[in-house]
Amino acid sequence: MHNSVVIKSSRAGMTVILDPAIPFEELLDAIGKKFRESARFWGSVQMTLTLEGRPLTPSQEFAIVDTITRNSQIEVLCLLDTDAERIERCEKALTDKLMELNSQTGQFYRGVLKRGDTLESEASIVIIGDVEHGARVTAKGNIIVLGELKGTVTAGVAGNMDAVVVAFEMAPLQIRIGNLTNRFNEKNRRLGRGPMIASVQDGELTIRAIKKTFLNNMLNFT
Repeated sequence: MHNSVVIKSSRAGMTVILDPAIPFEELLDAIGKKFRESARFWGSVQMTLTLEGRPLTPSQEFAIVDTITRNSQIEVLCLLDTDAERIERCEKALTDKLMELNSQTGQFYRGVLKRGDTLESEASIVIIGDVEHGARVTAKGNIIVLGELKGTVTAGVAGNMDAVVVAFEMAPLQIRIGNLTNRFNEKNRRLGRGPMIASVQDGELTIRAIKKTFLNNMLNFT
């Protein structure tokens, strides 16, 4: 019997391999059935998700994630992009746009923040370097890390729930936005591959991979 949907799991998360030929609505039905039947096996878990096998639009990706969450107890933390060239282009576009925005405000820091280091900003801040485990960054606006985030960051300290935290490699100890906090594994495991964004959505702090559409809509990081 032909399988339209194949699920593979690993410590890094879940990969769903999709039939490239069948109509998309039929594919959604197959995904829903697959995850309903395996819901007891997976239980209540948080996982990253990689979709392979066919090209997908952002709306199709959203529909697949919605189908999975409605038919199981799986919470999809983020979608991982496996296209290395697209990730590289995304990172370059993100860097160029952020540097353009922050050349107007001067709110940036160049260097590596190490254990015990503390950095505070009265606005948003771009860090050109890594934030290592044990370092802390606090900003009234957004926090952008053009490197690896392993430390503790607090954005929107004045109660700005629209603030975001962005990092090229997201492996934080703790993220706080406004009055919402998520604490992560002490071993600083990466939450996904490539640049990611933490923001408040529907009253919850969520982390997801950055899409090209996000770059196109980056109008104000101050």
